[in-house]
Amino acid sequence: MIDESEMTHLRRCVELAREALDAGDEPFGSVLVSADGTSLAEDRNRVAGGDHTRHPEFELARWAAGHLTEAERAGATVYTSGEHCPMCAAAHGWVGLGRVVYVASSAQLAGWLEEMGVPPAPVRSLPIREVAPGVTVEGPVPELVDEVRALHRRCHGVTAS
Repeated sequence: MIDESEMTHLRRCVELAREALDAGDEPFGSVLVSADGTSLAEDRNRVAGGDHTRHPEFELARWAAGHLTEAERAGATVYTSGEHCPMCAAAHGWVGLGRVVYVASSAQLAGWLEEMGVPPAPVRSLPIREVAPGVTVEGPVPELVDEVRALHRRCHGVTAS
């Protein structure tokens, strides 16, 4: 169950996704939070420059590997606007981060992109659990899904319907 403090972190993820979109990037944002609820690091998508590995979830996994102990990583939560792609799920698993809480699932995103006529990505979309089966995963979070969907529609030039 997602409580109000977690909703605050998820709303920040949506804000970061909006910041990414406003900066000409794809709308994704993530926040890394310690076991005691302290926000440790955050990032937004930065793939517009051509490096398609610059996902916020991947950056947070790398940050955690360099700044947190194994126990701190295991107790941490990554909040994110969208479910991790396979690359980010693998990084999450390899680094030993704790749970993931996402607003929109990879299946939801794939459906939205297909509806908008966006060509498929070069890497197949998979649920986090298929890539990193030991990770605790929660999502989607219905209260914020429509907001994330609207950001993706704006990203791909689809006006509100």
